[in-house]
Amino acid sequence: MNLFPMYQMPAETRTAALPLYTDVRMDYDRGVPVWENGNPVLVSGLEAVKGWAWRAIATARYRYPIYSWSYGCELESLTGQPYQADTKRSEAERYVRDALLVNPYIREVQVENTTFQGSTLHMTVALTTVYGKERLDV
Repeated sequence: MNLFPMYQMPAETRTAALPLYTDVRMDYDRGVPVWENGNPVLVSGLEAVKGWAWRAIATARYRYPIYSWSYGCELESLTGQPYQADTKRSEAERYVRDALLVNPYIREVQVENTTFQGSTLHMTVALTTVYGKERLDV
């Protein structure tokens, strides 16, 4: 039911068929892409979306002119803020969701186990993608 029937709601863009997502395999422990014989190792599907998500969270939004303003995460803006711990935790979760949901391959983001150990943030991010479910430790 539409409150204003004379206006049509835009069609949902996430229902269109998406091509198979392909990206570089990541070494999450070292934080670098995997290379073999001088070429990047490519992965597709769920592993590729996981790599994109990991890099999007690790990249500061608005800092690098090579990226659009919709790419990256604003976690860095929490540094030095005098917020209460619950507020910082809540904002960190919101920033991560906002960073990941711009990707049409990601359907849902659940942030779990958000903790600060000193000034270091730790969280588990559960992704629901068009290819299935995956977890990231950030």
